[in-house]
Parts: sequence; C-alpha cells; structure tokens
Amino acid sequence: MQISSRFSVAVHVLTLLATNPPGELLTSDRMADSVNTNPVVIRRILGQLKKAGLVEVRAAAGGTYLLRDPATITLLEVYRAVDVVETHLFSIHQKPNPHCVVGRTIQAALDTTLGRAQAALEGELAATTLAQVVASVRQPAD
Repeated sequence: MQISSRFSVAVHVLTLLATNPPGELLTSDRMADSVNTNPVVIRRILGQLKKAGLVEVRAAAGGTYLLRDPATITLLEVYRAVDVVETHLFSIHQKPNPHCVVGRTIQAALDTTLGRAQAALEGELAATTLAQVVASVRQPAD
C-alpha cells in the first residue's frame, strides 16, 4: 500500500508557487499541466492547502499565492494539510482471530515498531522545508 499521491502533488504545486516569478499569474490549469493531471485535482488540493493557511487562492482575480516564506513551510505541514493519513500511517487489520496465538497478539507486537516508523517519517518531513525542495529543483543532483 502506498501513501496517497496528494502529498507529492501538493509539494509539486507549492514548489511551482515558490518558483513562480512575482506578479505572474499561476492558475490551476497551469499547475495541472506541470503535474500532468486534471485541474480539478489541483483545485481540491489547493482547497486543503488554503485551509491549512499555506496558500491564498483568488478565483476571481485568478491565481494562487504562497502565504508564507518557503523556508517556514515544512513538508510535515504539507503532509498533514492534505490528509495523507487520518492519524496512523500504518493500519493493522481489524478483528484477527482471538483464538490464535498470533491473532490475539499481533497488534501489540507491531504497535511500538510501527509507531517508531511513523515518528521517523514525520521527523524527516518536519526537518525538511519547502525552500530545500525549491533549492533541489533549481540545482538537481547529477
């Protein structure tokens, strides 16, 4: 199972906004062209980013703008803004057989490890800013 692509699309859109020349109109159609998706998908994600206070969307005037400096936006904020996961990254199947030694203990056996894995992912996302992504896009690795 994979994490929803909403996260990578949201980072893509925010990176476009951060690299867009000041005053130049950036519409959902232009963003969708870069992402290679439907503008409706972009508008849905922009709505989530707006709700999180990361962007301003001006439908009548046309265009979307970052509300904060890219250096102050962490990837964890983006991850949470687009509801990639409800609360836990990993789901454990419901109602395993309580009469089986594995079935009755599997959740407890995995809880700590999966919690640490989620904390590690969130820690890495919290340590990475949109500005760092922008810098990587501007100077791609060889």
